[in-house]
Amino acid sequence: MEEWVKKIFRYEKQKRGEPLEVKRVGKNYYLYKSTTVWIKGERKRRKVSKYIGKLTERGIVEGSRTKRYVRSIYEYGNAKLLIDIMKEIIDPLKDVFPEEYREIIAMGILKVLQPTPLKLMKSRWEKIYLCREIDASLSRNIISKKLRRIGGNWSSQRKFFDYLLKGSNYLLFDLSSIVSYSENVALAEKGYKTDNLYLKQINFALIYSVENNLPVMIKAIPGSVRDINCFKNTIRSMDIKSCVVILDRGFASYDLAELMREKEIKFILPLRRNFKIIDYNLEMEGSFIYRDSGINWGKKSIGKSYIYLYEDVKLRAEEETTFIEMIENRKRARKDIIKERKKFGKIAILSNLNIPAQQVYLFYKQRESVEVAFDAMKNELENDKTYLSDDDAVRGYFFISFVSLYLYFRILNLLKQKDLIGKISPNELLFELSKVYLIYYSDQEKSLSEIPAKAEKMNNILELNLFPKTLGS
Repeated sequence: MEEWVKKIFRYEKQKRGEPLEVKRVGKNYYLYKSTTVWIKGERKRRKVSKYIGKLTERGIVEGSRTKRYVRSIYEYGNAKLLIDIMKEIIDPLKDVFPEEYREIIAMGILKVLQPTPLKLMKSRWEKIYLCREIDASLSRNIISKKLRRIGGNWSSQRKFFDYLLKGSNYLLFDLSSIVSYSENVALAEKGYKTDNLYLKQINFALIYSVENNLPVMIKAIPGSVRDINCFKNTIRSMDIKSCVVILDRGFASYDLAELMREKEIKFILPLRRNFKIIDYNLEMEGSFIYRDSGINWGKKSIGKSYIYLYEDVKLRAEEETTFIEMIENRKRARKDIIKERKKFGKIAILSNLNIPAQQVYLFYKQRESVEVAFDAMKNELENDKTYLSDDDAVRGYFFISFVSLYLYFRILNLLKQKDLIGKISPNELLFELSKVYLIYYSDQEKSLSEIPAKAEKMNNILELNLFPKTLGS
């Protein structure tokens, strides 16, 4: 409570000689007469407040509020869910970004609720009840300044990522990119794309915790930096000796495997099919079922590491059928099928872990989660890339996108715990919860709107406790 408010409150209390209280709503203060009355039916006392007037630095502006008029209606259920699941990272964000954490919270939440361009952040924020509780400045000019501050402070970002990395033993690492046409972004450099065009792009690396099913780090990288060099720089700068790093086959190289051994880092590295160290004649030792498909496996030691060879029975049949079609279309020679047949449906993985083959395979398949994360993030980045005019703004925007991605996967985890993946999506959950509003009245009371049956059902099944019977002042 500000000093001038305390001064007026003491003066009014002495002048009126009755119990008073001050309530703050948004940035305004209001004075009430406060007393208690005995409720006979309930056999207890209840606090009763009578409105006196609005406090200003010049004194009290008295006015009658005997009638209740709707003052404001805000989206509540969706924002309440997001702020609840965000609580555990608010203090770490505040610690590393004390001047920007409110805007990080607001923008992170907004980007989960719906794709919101930077220029519309302020108006979208004003529609959810959190705008009355979190004093975030989201005008376009301020957002631009905040993004540059956030992006220019890698040390603080790193501290936040270190917090998220704690307790993670298995990490997925991947690299993706977005095309950029900005002339002022030095990160945007020509990189080779699969469509054979050299375009300016910005690469970004994402690290994902397998056991927590959450992203734990993101970093923007110049577009010309190759996957392997990016990963080498990352592991040199991070303390991940106690972790198992799971990579994509795009990172496969003998040098990388040797570097991992030198750094005493445990790794799982899928290999391209043309690697000479792969023995496709390796005898299969066992089998298991993965998503209704039979998987045969074999294992072979090679130096200080192991080659795990897997044969997906369904994939083998599909690849052989495709090859036969290519022969019929004269795109491949019939004699080639004898040589290629031994590779059909097979995946080779290099690792310095001596663990059950099925466990290695399951870790490798976890990469699908990272692909989902990249798809979600790239869609958002495409929407706003024209507003990112320099490197610091790009890095800041990547950090905000990371926070929203973190929240998205937290919701996925809630659904997964209740076996609801595939039955309801995070977007559907947020949409149904958005139908519950918080209503503020002119006498400073507030209440929730009617709760639709579907929103209530989701709240109960997921044990969210979003809709209390009484709301605090």
